[in-house]
Amino acid sequence: MRLGWATSRRAAKDLIFAGRVRVNGHRYRKGEPVAPGDRVEVEDAPAPVHALAPNPDLALAILYEDPAMLVVDKPGMLPCHPLRPDERGTVMNAVAARYPETAAAGDKPLEGGLVHRLDNGTSGALIIARTRAAFTILRAAIRSAGVSRRYRALAAGRLDRALEIDAPIAHHPKNPRRMVIVSGGADDPSIAAATPHRAAARPAFTRIEPIDYVGDFTLADALPRSGSRHQIRLHLASIGHPIAGDELYGGPPLDGLARGRFWLHLAEIALVSPAGARVTVSAPLASDLASAMAGLA
Repeated sequence: MRLGWATSRRAAKDLIFAGRVRVNGHRYRKGEPVAPGDRVEVEDAPAPVHALAPNPDLALAILYEDPAMLVVDKPGMLPCHPLRPDERGTVMNAVAARYPETAAAGDKPLEGGLVHRLDNGTSGALIIARTRAAFTILRAAIRSAGVSRRYRALAAGRLDRALEIDAPIAHHPKNPRRMVIVSGGADDPSIAAATPHRAAARPAFTRIEPIDYVGDFTLADALPRSGSRHQIRLHLASIGHPIAGDELYGGPPLDGLARGRFWLHLAEIALVSPAGARVTVSAPLASDLASAMAGLA
């Protein structure tokens, strides 16, 4: 069990970057050695400001709720959370209007109890904690693969068999919008050297299961075991089958999808709620995805 101020390596880095860690009275810099007998101090964080502006005019379907958590149906092209306090057109603004307690459930004022994220261009099931205790439990479940997720994807080309993609992912050294496969493994020195301010490459595993062929595309289930940014998009692109509409990773355009929207949907999640129930929640296929696929028939 890890005890202390930081609940994870990332949280520890955030404390350092925020200047809240001092060694022997001096601000600690990343990588400096700490010797036996050194006095390490961590400043208290300022009281959180719950900056989520509620937006009761933004409709959002609730797929599941209990005293600890919600599962909402995120539409494609709707951001998960605001980037500025005055932004109101996101999932969390809508949730905060109906469930105000979610605004104070997480670690970051603009994210509230958001447990995980979906890209703007992805639709489907999104988990939101209603209490601080639930947030801690659910975040730990996400990190330890305690939340099962099944995505539905429309991939270019024909996949004729199920396959497993085990390829670590890191931030692109020059383009902050993109992620990259690290061919040398999670400790590839070329990526570590190019991105010293970012986390190292993370292991990423996805199972792909073809379901049907639609025109020149394959409809498939994608089951990630890990949760790296852009994981399914990048893994499918890395084997020559990018997702329809995903321009960032070479996906072909698809009539009926808005710019920035791609054919990826989190269709089902399964987990044990902090309230004690074993929960399986399905999100109906978004109408724009259904229409775009129907146009290929």
